[in-house]
Amino acid sequence: MNPLSVLRDSLYFFRRNILAIVRLCLPLVVLEAFCKGLLDHAAGPEHSPVYDIVLGLLFYPLYTAALILFMDVRSNGVQPLTRNLLAAAMRLWPMFALLTGTSTVLIILGMSMFVLPGLWIMVKLAFSEYLLVLRNLTPLEAIRESFAMTRGHFWRILTCVLAVLAPLWLLNGVSDQLYPDPRNPLLGLAIDSVNSFLQLFTSVVLYRLFMLLSDAKGDGPR
Repeated sequence: MNPLSVLRDSLYFFRRNILAIVRLCLPLVVLEAFCKGLLDHAAGPEHSPVYDIVLGLLFYPLYTAALILFMDVRSNGVQPLTRNLLAAAMRLWPMFALLTGTSTVLIILGMSMFVLPGLWIMVKLAFSEYLLVLRNLTPLEAIRESFAMTRGHFWRILTCVLAVLAPLWLLNGVSDQLYPDPRNPLLGLAIDSVNSFLQLFTSVVLYRLFMLLSDAKGDGPR
């Protein structure tokens, strides 16, 4: 389970299915960025991060659950309908939002105790979303099972995640330098939408890792 092979396979899948992923996720990503822009305008750029977390809980579970379901179906050679994936994501939203909120609080608490505990928690929670969506576990069960599945694979998972996020963080920093606030609203919407959409590649990479570990244990998604 070489990280380079995982990244290569994930990039191949992302490129092969980019148009379907755009149709499925980009409208929600753009709507999330638009609402964030409205929030920044109404509450000011220095508003409490709690508002951003709540806003994320509205949209992130929808497009992420839809993407996970899409990857699962496409991996079996089936081309799913976008409306069916979104309908299924809507049904999963309450439990997924609860999981996302819990994970966010745990990671923030970890980051508050210096960076390393936050990174450790982030890695240990890496598979919780897939366990909730694909195995129908409750948020608490998904967190517990994710801690178990990631045991012994910390550095491999962290390497894959940082290999994706580090360039995206750099790209975000460059865009902030080139187009500092206050930005043109349309330009800000475009930049935020592109950055958020590209971060979905992290979900593709983690799904590939999840499937490899599930296959190695002989207990693929049920």
